[in-house]
Amino acid sequence: MMLAEGLKPNTVSYNSLIGAYAARGMDKEALAVFNEIKQNGFRPDIVSYTSLLNAYGRSQKPQKAREIFVMIKKNRLKPNIVTFNALIDAYGSNGLLAEAIEILREMEQDGIYPNVVSICTLLAACGRCSKKAKIDTILSAAEMRGIKLNTVAYNSAIGAYMNVGKYDKAVGLYKSMRKKNIKPDSVTYTVLISGCCNMTKYSEALVFMEEMMHLKLTLSKEVYSSAICAYSKLGKVTEAESTFNLMKSSGCYPDVVAYTAMLDAYNAGENWEKAYVLFEEMEANDIKLDTIACAALMRAFNKGGQPGRVLSLAESMREKDIPFSDTIYFEMVSACSLLHDWRTGVDIMKYIEPSLPIISSGCLNLFLKFLGKSGKIETMLKLFYKMLASGADINLNTYSVILKNLLSSGNWRKYLEVLQWMEDSGIHPSKEMYQDISSYSQRCVGAENAAVLKERLESLKGKSRDRISSSQSCESIALSSPLFSD
Repeated sequence: MMLAEGLKPNTVSYNSLIGAYAARGMDKEALAVFNEIKQNGFRPDIVSYTSLLNAYGRSQKPQKAREIFVMIKKNRLKPNIVTFNALIDAYGSNGLLAEAIEILREMEQDGIYPNVVSICTLLAACGRCSKKAKIDTILSAAEMRGIKLNTVAYNSAIGAYMNVGKYDKAVGLYKSMRKKNIKPDSVTYTVLISGCCNMTKYSEALVFMEEMMHLKLTLSKEVYSSAICAYSKLGKVTEAESTFNLMKSSGCYPDVVAYTAMLDAYNAGENWEKAYVLFEEMEANDIKLDTIACAALMRAFNKGGQPGRVLSLAESMREKDIPFSDTIYFEMVSACSLLHDWRTGVDIMKYIEPSLPIISSGCLNLFLKFLGKSGKIETMLKLFYKMLASGADINLNTYSVILKNLLSSGNWRKYLEVLQWMEDSGIHPSKEMYQDISSYSQRCVGAENAAVLKERLESLKGKSRDRISSSQSCESIALSSPLFSD
């Protein structure tokens, strides 16, 4: 528009545009404007370079940000506090905490002293990197340099402690903040409340929310969602519902996270009807449905004895291209089990197969159990073979499910074969597994087969004892070696 009006942009105009692109992490566009400055006969100043450096930091390119920093010095410009803070952020926001801290030392060597923004940036990086020891170090560094923490700095430190699970440290800082008459804001309480919920301290989260309301601070969507979640986990469905309605009446319209928290509350209260009404409300309000919300509704349906609705919802998810997760498959298999619908269960297997290595053992074990109970022993074994081939997580429970289904179908030969596989894979059969097949042989097979079965079992038990003995021997040798001696 400036150009169309015949106005000639100056360096300040260009810098403003670079800054706008930088704020969005649009480094290519920022670089193009930076080059325009030189092409139009102007000389980029320290603001130009700092904005471009910031653009690279925001676009997760810390090494490019460092290149711009080097370029500043080559062009005989002096980096200022904003430049250094932008470089600290470039490293810190990308998880490179050690490099970010090194910049702090570098700026002091250049005669520029860090300010509260430098400290905030480093504290935020600590939270991302889960470095609890470094948080204390940075706070001490701020104190030694006489840098007084403001509300933003306290929020960064509290958030960093919450991110690494240090609840007492976070609350200690909050109390220190209040004692020094530094006023907490909405961000302070949002960090405390969401952090408490992440650490399952639901009652504490609600206490902080009461404080927030007492101070008449604006409650964010995250706070409302956390409070609904807290009430849900504490079994207070009525309070969760009241908070959800308060959220809507206050003009803070619920998003998919808040709706999902409320779905979980109805699920906890075993009220699938209300969960379903809420789900319809989401669709009516054009709230984009996601996998987590669908899983919450499926749980409510299964708990409420509505497995058919689970499968209908799964079909709707396919139509809307909503991704299926481990939890979704678990609820679908549970629904098929409740409905005794083995046909649909077998169809689900086709969708699960490509994701076998990342599906949880709990979900796969449930599926194997369902197939076995449906009498689909061959299908169960096919899935088991595919699990073995794909490297899926196979544990003692997996083998337990397979063996019980094989025994209930009378396939004792395959039972013995699976016991051998267990031994070969290093998973030792339990005593109950041996007892089950021994008891079965006494009741259900002829004398000739019983003898064969007994011989095979003794052989397996012997191999198991030899393996355990060998393992213990190796352990004894290792413990007696100089490496473990005083």
